Amino acid sequence: MLTLERVGAAYGLSRVLSEISLSVGRGELVTLLGRNGAGKSTLLRTIAGLHPAAAGRVIFAGADITGLVPYERARRGIGYVPQGRGIFPHLTVRENLRLGLAARFGRGEGRNARLPDHVFDLFPVLARLSERKGGLLSGGEQQQLAIARALATKPALLLLDEPTEGLQPSIVQDIQAALKRIRRELNVAMLLVEQYLDFAWSVADRFYVIQRGSMATEGNTRERAADTVAHLLSV
Repeated sequence: MLTLERVGAAYGLSRVLSEISLSVGRGELVTLLGRNGAGKSTLLRTIAGLHPAAAGRVIFAGADITGLVPYERARRGIGYVPQGRGIFPHLTVRENLRLGLAARFGRGEGRNARLPDHVFDLFPVLARLSERKGGLLSGGEQQQLAIARALATKPALLLLDEPTEGLQPSIVQDIQAALKRIRRELNVAMLLVEQYLDFAWSVADRFYVIQRGSMATEGNTRERAADTVAHLLSV
């Protein structure tokens, strides 16, 4: 589904990522770990097309998309949930969700496309709050809205940047259950940036650890315990 071949990224003359290679299979959930500032968010932004790759190739569904702009990648089936949620605070929940439909316009679907039923099935709280402005939602509700908006695009690959950040334990459990259902019922591949090892191991099939902009290690969450990589994440 997704393959990165020796991808690099930089901000000006400052190199942030160097020769990053990884893969995410169809319907697979892979977690990307690392200390703050390791380059995890930059890597997701590079995959989504929001930051240019300075080297290497991004391959999605068998095609080289390294040179494509973000909306073209979205139309091919890449959904992105940014750190900090990125919802529109002055639009209602329903209006935020309908903006997610725009990414599907290039797949032969008209502007009158309806929201997929699974959006409200996965996050029933959004149905009850559909006419409430995004800025009036709690942090957990905003995070659910951000994920739901990405799912409205009917993605084949979902990029999630720290979806549990700042959330209370009960909401984290809701997010955990939703990600498991998204993979199981919708067969959506996911690349998850996460700080909490317990959460990452509870949902992910495989993991990668970035250290100082380079790949430090990788493995299978069923074959390696979370504490074997904890030293790579501690400050």
